[in-house]
Amino acid sequence: EFAVKAASGGMMEVELGRLALTNGQSAAVKQFGQGMIDDHSKANEELKAWAQAKNVTLPTAPDEDKQDKIRKLSEKTGADFDREYMDFMVKDHKDDIDMFKDQAEKGGDAELKAWAQGKVPTLEHHLTMAQEIKDNLKNNK
Repeated sequence: EFAVKAASGGMMEVELGRLALTNGQSAAVKQFGQGMIDDHSKANEELKAWAQAKNVTLPTAPDEDKQDKIRKLSEKTGADFDREYMDFMVKDHKDDIDMFKDQAEKGGDAELKAWAQGKVPTLEHHLTMAQEIKDNLKNNK
């Protein structure tokens, strides 16, 4: 279940990162979006390799809730997109950190536990960056 959620979330992060490059206005938002594409693509590949080795089927697209979020954000552009995207990135990374820490502590598969634990510092870094960008956008209104 964790692997499926992590795969779905990772794919959503990549899609939203691509949206940030096209719909974002702020250079910081675009740069953050590119970071999401790079980091989450790498994590998605690692997760796929684990799933193949364990014969676990992962989704090939984000789940319906995540698809809805992508659709809603794809309708925004400029400063509106920047604000909504960064608000969501803060909330989403807080949720991800909780989910990954929980897996790292209680997961049943040793490799997946270690992978989740290894991703927590990156997710915390993403959260810090997202919060800073979000705050800067508010202050620059």
